[in-house]
Amino acid sequence: MIGEIFIGVLIIFAIILVLPIFRSIFTIQQAHAGIIERFGKFSRVVEPGLHVKLPYIDRLAALLSLKIEQNIITADTKTKDNVFVKVNIAVNYRVVAGREREAFYVLSDAKGQIQAYVLDVVRSKIPAMTLDEVFEKKDDVAQAVTQHLSELMQQYGFEIVSSLVVDVQPDPTVVAAMNEIQAQTRLQLAAQAKGEANKILAVKAAEAEAESKALQGKGIADQRKAIIAGLNDSVTSLSTTAHTPPAEVLRTLLMTQYFDTIREIGIQSGSKVILLPHNPSAMTEIGNQIRDAMIVAEEVK
Repeated sequence: MIGEIFIGVLIIFAIILVLPIFRSIFTIQQAHAGIIERFGKFSRVVEPGLHVKLPYIDRLAALLSLKIEQNIITADTKTKDNVFVKVNIAVNYRVVAGREREAFYVLSDAKGQIQAYVLDVVRSKIPAMTLDEVFEKKDDVAQAVTQHLSELMQQYGFEIVSSLVVDVQPDPTVVAAMNEIQAQTRLQLAAQAKGEANKILAVKAAEAEAESKALQGKGIADQRKAIIAGLNDSVTSLSTTAHTPPAEVLRTLLMTQYFDTIREIGIQSGSKVILLPHNPSAMTEIGNQIRDAMIVAEEVK
């Protein structure tokens, strides 16, 4: 009985001794660092791998990630031309290897501190810029944030890898107004272009019509010259061969041409009804009018 009690006591004592030893063995994952405290005071920083801590004396106070982390910050501010905008900024940062102690003990909320610094920079930078400049100079804003944060966060053991202005969101009414302005501007340009095109077409049409009229007039003039020359040759030939006075020959030719004209009018498709005096005296009168017109034209010439 005493032996069994003794064995039980030994087992309990072994458990009490062995269990803390197993709990003292721990591992740190890659890209992480462990903060070891001894009696509540900072002792050392342990790197990735297998480690042993003193039981009941040392404790793993924190496990810090050395990876690059991202903090998305939204800043509400106003531009120089009194437009309210939301600026979304992504800050990439990480704990500097070898400065894990400052990163853990100095700052209680690293993300909150970074957000405060970013809002301070954005709200001092954006109000000095117009809305168009905010879109055009996003990189300048990001660079100012990176520079300001790097100087301040370095003392706390953090490295600012980069800062990016990922989005600028003006008030919806401002966006609608800007789109309307652009639409009206483009409509105005389109109207101007259409007017210029119509002007060019009108000018070209007028030039073409003028050139057509000039060519038509030249054709009519050449036609009349040819007719006169033909009549002249006909009168001269008939006067010589038939011994007929030129006036009679001309009257005969004019009457012949008069009948040819009537025939051409009659055979044309879609001809209108034309009333002409058609009797011997009327034909004589028409011949006299044509002759008088030719005499007057010759005198003027």
